[in-house]
Amino acid sequence: MWFYPEEFDVIVIGAGHAGCEAAHASAKMGAKTLLLTMNLDTIAKMSCNPAIGGTAKGHIVREIDALGGVMGKVTDLTSIQFRMLNASKGPAVWSPRAQADKFAYQMEMKHRLEKTENLHIKQGTSESLYFENGKLSGVETLEGIGYKAKNVIISSGTFMRGLIHIGETQFPGGRAGDKPSTGLSKNLEDLGFSVGRLKTGTPPRINRRSIDFSKVEVQPGDDDVCFSHDAPEGPKMPQVPCFITYTNENTKKVIHDNLHRSAMYSGRIQSIGPRYCPSIEDKIVRFSDKERHQLFLEPEGLGTEEIYVNGISTSLPFDVQLAMIHSVAGLEKAEIMRPAYAIEYDYVKSGQLYASLETKKIEGLFLAGQINGTTGYEEAAAQGLIAGINAALKVQGKAPFVLKRSEAYIGVMIDELITKELEEPYRMFTSRAEHRLILRQDNCDLRLRKYGYELGLIDADQHERLLLKERTIEEQINYLSKNFTQMNGKSSSLAQLLCRPEFTYASLLTEYPSKVVDFGKEINFQIELQLKYAGYIDRQKNEISKLENIETTAIPHGIDFKSIKGLSNEAKDKLTKFSPSTLGQASRISGISPADISVLMVSMYRQQACSI
Repeated sequence: MWFYPEEFDVIVIGAGHAGCEAAHASAKMGAKTLLLTMNLDTIAKMSCNPAIGGTAKGHIVREIDALGGVMGKVTDLTSIQFRMLNASKGPAVWSPRAQADKFAYQMEMKHRLEKTENLHIKQGTSESLYFENGKLSGVETLEGIGYKAKNVIISSGTFMRGLIHIGETQFPGGRAGDKPSTGLSKNLEDLGFSVGRLKTGTPPRINRRSIDFSKVEVQPGDDDVCFSHDAPEGPKMPQVPCFITYTNENTKKVIHDNLHRSAMYSGRIQSIGPRYCPSIEDKIVRFSDKERHQLFLEPEGLGTEEIYVNGISTSLPFDVQLAMIHSVAGLEKAEIMRPAYAIEYDYVKSGQLYASLETKKIEGLFLAGQINGTTGYEEAAAQGLIAGINAALKVQGKAPFVLKRSEAYIGVMIDELITKELEEPYRMFTSRAEHRLILRQDNCDLRLRKYGYELGLIDADQHERLLLKERTIEEQINYLSKNFTQMNGKSSSLAQLLCRPEFTYASLLTEYPSKVVDFGKEINFQIELQLKYAGYIDRQKNEISKLENIETTAIPHGIDFKSIKGLSNEAKDKLTKFSPSTLGQASRISGISPADISVLMVSMYRQQACSI
């Protein structure tokens, strides 16, 4: 084994969405970082749908941007359609989504990383972790090269012992066209990690020229939607529509007649896939009463004719896929350019990470992305960002950076990854966040940008703009609360008027142009929303404050849960397995009752009293 002559602070294994954010954050915080990838040409490759955002996922991307990550900025520059989902509902669930040009996204991210100071990018297949004197000291590659580092982040995606299924056919692969990673899984198992298998899949891609667009519905995009809180770094790409069509009884018959040939239903796939992103076989079986299922025809980019058929992920054989596609209106003559497939891959089971995403077994080893059991670009990127931040902080000898559930969707996700046993790939939803009225997509900068500045990921100009925005909102809310007008013979403050359903900030500007200042759409909206929902927001803040004590009460490291009298046997086993850091984390572990938490609290207080 030949060792590369330079040593690094942080090595990031894998250059998918988690790896890109991890490497960027670590390097930007001053850590000498190596991004090690199996193929330089597939950095930030969008293996599934080239879409970013969506329900709750859009919140995560805006949080990543607020903290100083790059996914939002790259998406804004390379997207060909933007939409705001759930716009007819309350603002807590509004979620931005963008259809990206997959090649433009990939190249923009790659070039951005190449220009990042302190970041070195090299091609190599990580085979095993390297130890010196029992301490993690780097990585060994299949090519016979060793790289030394203080900390290592594994963000391997679906590559660890990846196995692709298309009907009766199966073959090793990290995704279609790429080799799997086989060494890391065995290495982690040998080191004592508990590893499991999960499954995900992707639908076929069809040729745009073979679609009859007269039989499908047009789905236009929305204006004024973006992910970044900063001014655009360049012009938007040309915007294009997506399209909608539906399965029918003929589609259902084709699938039913061939279920025995599906890799999932024939027993060849044993692992569990994402419940909320089911295959078309699952949809037909589980929702047999439904007459049709919606399909979205989404362009993969401006420079390709490939169309992603969203909603028809499958592991059926190619001939069945063709019959299935041809049964759909508008796709009767569609040409499949890439067949759909399912993929099984290894992940590290929950309970083996701290909230910093550092592993409990090996100091200096961090895990991010699908290796932790998540599914989705956005969930992976957020974990990469947190892992990169904490690896850099560890090099600096500083305390880990951990977001609370009450601060961010990222905090909710990581808390659930470390306290819940996953039975399927984890996906973020707004319903998972108990404080979602506070955790809106429109206020991510107000919630999180201060942390990005403290970490060195947000510059002084960005921070000053945040402070100005905060002052402007606060001052204008005070101004509107103290200025009164007559309405229907009654005196009302402008703030009270704005709380009425029929009033918006825009209508106040029209009605009272001499009293109300136009600060621009973004700040105007914040003023309006904070006044309209003030009662609900204050209520959630009070709830958070009441729970703060249990959330932040630390559980002593190394506590012997099995020796605590009064705990149920299940609680003893679960607490020992997950080793929660706080009472809040302990309370969310499945099988832990409020009575168990009370017993644990009493035991901790007794131990504390005895030590005084």
